[in-house]
Amino acid sequence: MDKVSNTAVLAAIDARLPDWRRLAQPLAACFRGPDAVAAAAFVAAAARAAADAGHPVHGIRLGGDGRVDVTLCSVDEEGGRWITARDLELAATLSALARRLDLTAAPGEVAQLEMALDTADHAAAGPFWAALLGGADGRPVRDSVFDTHDRVPAVWFQQTDAHPLPRQRWHMDLWLAPEAARERIAAALAAGGTLVDDSEAPSFVVLADPEGNKACVCTALARDRP
Repeated sequence: MDKVSNTAVLAAIDARLPDWRRLAQPLAACFRGPDAVAAAAFVAAAARAAADAGHPVHGIRLGGDGRVDVTLCSVDEEGGRWITARDLELAATLSALARRLDLTAAPGEVAQLEMALDTADHAAAGPFWAALLGGADGRPVRDSVFDTHDRVPAVWFQQTDAHPLPRQRWHMDLWLAPEAARERIAAALAAGGTLVDDSEAPSFVVLADPEGNKACVCTALARDRP
């Protein structure tokens, strides 16, 4: 599989894919049409374009307000999700198709929610969460669990030392377009949240609700990974 590094993905977005943003695993875009009929026409045309390219769209969701959310990534034999050169090529094709059908890109509106579980032994915890969230198709993939059909958020296991309970072990990772993160953080703080840690910004910022429950706002920036 021809995996593309995060640095190369961000460079491609800057150079030729302005409609798209990198989230946790996929490349994502949001397109808006004048109504649901126009959006549905784009969905059908996108499916044909992907079939012609011999490379499937990983996920495409039609909203009744004329919104279409698209995710692109390639799945390896173990179930891992990566961005490849073919995903970048298909992204360019779908952007051109959206323009021809008079859909407008809204890259700042893309989002992905992951659930993160602190665990000292993800090999032990993983099969349970894979079975619960994925059913018969569920299986751990390295440090993560994905629902094959993306009906529920992915779970990833954050390695920690063993510790006595109780302690917050679950937290949400909200992946956003970089240009949307600052505004979302400000809104959460204005709604009663507190800033816990921004030392890793813009990669991620840790917030907490008024009771101390933590969540992270994440972007693809400043990350050295595939």
